[in-house]
Amino acid sequence: MSTRTQKVAVVTGASQGIGAALVAAYRKLGHAVVATSRTIAPADDTDLLTVQGDIADPATARRVVSAAVERFGRIDTVVNNAGVFVAKPFTEYTAEDFGDVTGINVAGFFHLTQQAVPHLLAQGGGHIVTITTSLVDNADARVPSVLASLTKGGLQSATKSLAIEYATRGLRVNAVSPGTIKTPMHTEDTHASLAALHPVGRMGEVSDIVDAVLYLETAPFVTGEILHVDGGMSAGH
Repeated sequence: MSTRTQKVAVVTGASQGIGAALVAAYRKLGHAVVATSRTIAPADDTDLLTVQGDIADPATARRVVSAAVERFGRIDTVVNNAGVFVAKPFTEYTAEDFGDVTGINVAGFFHLTQQAVPHLLAQGGGHIVTITTSLVDNADARVPSVLASLTKGGLQSATKSLAIEYATRGLRVNAVSPGTIKTPMHTEDTHASLAALHPVGRMGEVSDIVDAVLYLETAPFVTGEILHVDGGMSAGH
């Protein structure tokens, strides 16, 4: 167990959108942060370490975890935020689509989480939280997205499985399942049609997802939870 008392969060997909906002939120919470993405720039904050790399590559997970332990001496939270979303009719997915989506969404989650767990346990526990998508629980004919359901659905099942496997060891595992959020991923001209997918008639804000992650971070009796932050999508239409 590290003698350093400051908690440390690892955030993937951290260069923009939800990931960048999560980095800022964990710093505000007082955590040191290790932030990774393919394009992330160096930081001038001594309690923020950035690591460039493709999360689909197992070597990136090793580098991120090693960097966290070397710089800060511990890991307390892993936020699996990196994800890719490709909406296409099922028969139009290419081998490249399949490789990209399973690589980032599944392999990225698997390798980083597996590398980090021993360090979380060394601290007496910690928190793993993964960002999924509401389409997993609520398929929509307007958004054909089997690869999202295949990969993010797997992450939701893995979240529950890990939560139970480590429930007696102080390690909590949760997921946030968003609707469509206003991020750089969605251009302005798509906003009206994306808003219409939600029963509340609007898209979500990045802050909605950050607030959900921070709630789970500070909820000691919550584990194995899939928290829907989706404007009612998972409830119906």
